[in-house]
Amino acid sequence: MSDVTAPDPTPAATGREPAASTPVGPVPVEPWVLADVAYARYHNPHEVLGAHPGEHGITIRTVRHLADAVAVVTAEGTFPAEHEQDGVWVALLPGDVIPDYRLDVTYGNETTRVDDPYRFMPTLGEMDTYLISEGRHEALWEVLGAHVKTYDGAMGEVTGTAFAVWAPNARAVRVVGDFNYWDGTATAMRSLGASGVWELFVPGVGVGARYKFEICFADGSWHQKADPMARATEVPPATASVVTDQFHEWGDQEWMERRATTDPHSGPMSVYELHVGSWRQGLGYRGLADELVPYLKETGFTHVEFLPVAEHPFGGSWGYQLTGYYAPTARFGTPDDFRYLVDRLHQAGIGVILDWVPAHFPKDEWALARFDGTALYEDPDPQRGEHPDWGTYIFNYGRNEVRNFLVANALYWLEEFHADGLRVDAVASMLYLDYSRDENQWHPNQFGGRENLEAISFLQEATATAYRKNPGIVMVAEESTAWPGVTTPTEYGGLGFGLKWNMGWMNDTLRYMQEEPINRRYHHGELTFSLVYAFSEQFTLPLSHDEVVHGKGSLLSRMPGDPWQELANLRALYAYQWSHPGKQLLFMGQEFGQGSEWNADTSLDWWILDDPGHQGLLRLVSDLNAVYTSSPALWADDFSHRGFEWIEAGDGDHNVLSYLRKGVGPDGRNDLVVIIVNFAGTPHEGYRVGLPFAGGWDEVINTDAPEYGGSGVGNLGHVEAEELPWNGRPASVRLRVPPLGAVFLRPSRD
Repeated sequence: MSDVTAPDPTPAATGREPAASTPVGPVPVEPWVLADVAYARYHNPHEVLGAHPGEHGITIRTVRHLADAVAVVTAEGTFPAEHEQDGVWVALLPGDVIPDYRLDVTYGNETTRVDDPYRFMPTLGEMDTYLISEGRHEALWEVLGAHVKTYDGAMGEVTGTAFAVWAPNARAVRVVGDFNYWDGTATAMRSLGASGVWELFVPGVGVGARYKFEICFADGSWHQKADPMARATEVPPATASVVTDQFHEWGDQEWMERRATTDPHSGPMSVYELHVGSWRQGLGYRGLADELVPYLKETGFTHVEFLPVAEHPFGGSWGYQLTGYYAPTARFGTPDDFRYLVDRLHQAGIGVILDWVPAHFPKDEWALARFDGTALYEDPDPQRGEHPDWGTYIFNYGRNEVRNFLVANALYWLEEFHADGLRVDAVASMLYLDYSRDENQWHPNQFGGRENLEAISFLQEATATAYRKNPGIVMVAEESTAWPGVTTPTEYGGLGFGLKWNMGWMNDTLRYMQEEPINRRYHHGELTFSLVYAFSEQFTLPLSHDEVVHGKGSLLSRMPGDPWQELANLRALYAYQWSHPGKQLLFMGQEFGQGSEWNADTSLDWWILDDPGHQGLLRLVSDLNAVYTSSPALWADDFSHRGFEWIEAGDGDHNVLSYLRKGVGPDGRNDLVVIIVNFAGTPHEGYRVGLPFAGGWDEVINTDAPEYGGSGVGNLGHVEAEELPWNGRPASVRLRVPPLGAVFLRPSRD
């Protein structure tokens, strides 16, 4: 790659027709072209700079402003250059083969030997630019952005960084950074034609270098922009991109091999949602690996879901307003530090889901917004390109390159960081043109409807591509409307997600739980309604961060009653959640009854675990996870009526639900769990429940057990069912059902 050959200069390059007799000298260039090249305003500096064969030898030009002398050094000798114009120096070398060369540049009494960026071929090939234009480059991060590369040559090995950026409407682009004192006049990039990509290899630039792209808009103004494809950044509020590389050696091969042959949708999924910065402040990615991994092992969650870790300028957005889609936030460490965290989680048997935000991006002028002076990443239609609630831009999902940027980004996190799934934020805002808009703020699609057809197509492409390229992952939609087919495969017209957040269940359940127990009989239908539609999609039941912010308080603070009753309500709620059809998700802190509303600027209230009641709640969650993961009945058939049966849905007078879950485990054995939940503030003595058969049943969970902080109303761990029909079942049992409590029964296995 170091020995390059350029075609003879054309009339377009020289600005005039060739003369009949050309005098001995360098390949001529018009003065106006030299001026534009000298100040990095020319769209193709490689056409002038670097080495070019001519009739009388090899012409080499370089831009070295304020230099006192410049010389071209080859293996054959040193050739002084002459100042030609505006800081452009030129030398004529004998021969017709371009040699490997370096430049000796003298300022005052100091001479420095440097390499020439303009002697290298493009680092993107024709297939790369074609796929980018078509929106089909599934490894986009491998060709755009900044990549350290090493080339061999006659004068030795050269290491540097290849920079590439998509800016189709720019007049010129130059790369600036701490390696050139943020002066890009000697590092102008070349346009790769209709692809809109600009490219330059800069020798000597390595890992850790800070950089930006300086873009000339159509009006001639220059603007410094962070790299949209940057894989590392400065720590906010600084905004430069940072050259990086991957050095982490993965140790999760066993996990990844198993993942590729496993269907996560039919397995247990108990998700712990976490904000990296406020679980325990000051840990960073590596510190989190040391403390979070054993905590999750102890509590038994199968997955952790991180709020967005991609770079974002404003910490108060919790990561939901991204500027660096390809860079883990530098607040907590390097990209390799984040890989280390994922690796440690995998080695401990814990899956990793990442929040992903393709719905919108902020208007920071140094980032994606109006990137090349035009609405490039954002939709140019003002009624489709801006989000009225969030003050952000909306992506132009109909543009090939923008769609490619986002689809490749999903693959990037799954492949480069071994993420096991993506939870896609704010899907509803993408699906509807009139989302959060008044009547005069939107216009219909081409068929007269309110559906955003381009966004729908993008989501289908993203989910289908993610599943095709990464078997064993899961794509999760945060979708809050009744849009049909969110989890229907794309080949059948669906959006292709694997799971959908069940916002209806969450809203109904929390509204019910906030009622005083004496009033709950009048709201019983809010609990049972979820089973009307429970199998219309493949659901996750979320008690997420959204439910403990913006003045809502913590889950604990929303429970009625005195402190004991608040904790008892939470214990009953979690038992209900863990046994309801669907996967489940719980936001950090709620597993031990965080007392205050979540604050992203402080750590969780870990001190509250000094209280036995909160310690008991944490123990219950751990036991719920243990029973859940060991009971295929609770997860093997989550998305079908075959896995759920009501025993008694209508006992609102006692505030009791009873139902059974059933499923077949991986070993082919049938599994069965019966659940009785009492949301009343009083116990029910001798409460009869119908069962599928008589015999021994073990009480595997009782949320009122003393070790959980309960009052101890229970059944001593075992009951014997008799052949007395009840609730339409052939057998039944009399139980002590605890107040604000739940009981799980499983057939005795002795």
